[in-house]
Amino acid sequence: MAQPAMGPAPADGPCPTPPEGAVHPVDEKLPAARLVPAALQHIAAMYAGVVTPPLIIGQAVGLDTAGQTRLIAASLLIAGLATVLQTLGIANFAGNRLPFVNAASSAGIAPMLAIAETSARGHQLPAIYGAVMVAGVFCLLVGPFFGRLLRFFPPLVTGVVITLIGVTLMPVPVSWAQGGDKNAADFGSMKNLALAAFTLAVILLFQRFARGFLHQVALLLGLLIGTLAAIPFGMADFSALRSAPVAALPTPFSFGAPEFQPAAILSLCIVMLVLMTESSAGMLAIGEICERRTDGRTIARGLRTDGIATLLGPVFGGFPTSAFAQNVGVVSLTRVRSRYVVAVAGAALLVLGAFPVLGAVVSTVPMPVLGGAGIVLFGSIAVSGIRTLSEAGLDDSSNIILVAVALGAGIVPLAAPTFYAGFPAWAQTVLGSGISAGALAAVLLNLFFHHLGTRSTVAAPALKSS
Repeated sequence: MAQPAMGPAPADGPCPTPPEGAVHPVDEKLPAARLVPAALQHIAAMYAGVVTPPLIIGQAVGLDTAGQTRLIAASLLIAGLATVLQTLGIANFAGNRLPFVNAASSAGIAPMLAIAETSARGHQLPAIYGAVMVAGVFCLLVGPFFGRLLRFFPPLVTGVVITLIGVTLMPVPVSWAQGGDKNAADFGSMKNLALAAFTLAVILLFQRFARGFLHQVALLLGLLIGTLAAIPFGMADFSALRSAPVAALPTPFSFGAPEFQPAAILSLCIVMLVLMTESSAGMLAIGEICERRTDGRTIARGLRTDGIATLLGPVFGGFPTSAFAQNVGVVSLTRVRSRYVVAVAGAALLVLGAFPVLGAVVSTVPMPVLGGAGIVLFGSIAVSGIRTLSEAGLDDSSNIILVAVALGAGIVPLAAPTFYAGFPAWAQTVLGSGISAGALAAVLLNLFFHHLGTRSTVAAPALKSS
């Protein structure tokens, strides 16, 4: 998900200490009357984002309702584990001990769809999971030293990538709005489009007129009201609720043993670099909000958590894990800075993941309803990227050229899906994803314009590694 632009990195050193006898707001243990509602706000802010990757990938690889339910449950479970580990930590090894949410990132969706398209049926998820596991190892290896690489991923580069995430994914909710199944007789029918438009209108109304908690959960309310509106027209199917088990833990490798394809691995390692940049930016931002200095060691522990969750996630059916920017926004908005609030939210996600019937509730949402909400969700990702680019010095002509060419490279696979049909399979996997192609172009052009043969750079100073 999108993150705030990288600012100057603080130097390593002891964190500011509160007055003697006082507890820092980050370490405050709130009473249940305040803790539970605050945790629910975090769950509401992130829930739609957590279930989006399994919904999209599950549809792309042709999973049935039971498979979709297992995939959603696994995503919730891994998000819960990663968030609890991040907030509570393990000694000096992992966890930034900040009110920081980790879950499956939408940034990996487009590259994983490209892997699915170039893999044989039945080998799609194994190829994806093999690449995700290697990306997790890559994060664990590079994470402790990533501060030194941040100057190669300034807002100019991350802004391009975040924008492309939103743009590249936009065809997904458009297809959902039409019904999801292109072979269905009612695909693109007026009733499907009307339901999608109604859902979108509900979300916009809550965004415009609601306040406080209702404003924050406008997306979820849109999904709920849209689904209820679909029932009288026979457009909602609740059969999954009857067949889904009430409680069951995900089975290891239930979607097949991982397969390791070099091109797929390269594609997701590139995505992992972007996710590490986003997580680092998020940790710096949350540190400023909480008035707790985020140093190089904190960044390293946080990225190590990303790597652990990304490596272990595929064992149960999870995807690449990173920070959730919307939860940084919740902390900023509510000023509730206790990491234990987010830890409780993570524990709640664990419970949701252990009860597949709750994941089945999500799979009952009609496709047109998801389409109406998805336009808001993915459009907001693109807007976050544009906001990051607006802070990246676009008054410089070389930066304008960099962004123009990188965006063009990223949009080519979207505008002309067969453009790379004559390329080798490995190149199709890397370049066929607009995010990977755009990220490669942005990084290389940033090196060309701002690093080779010049001492000037638009990047943030490197963090000191642990």
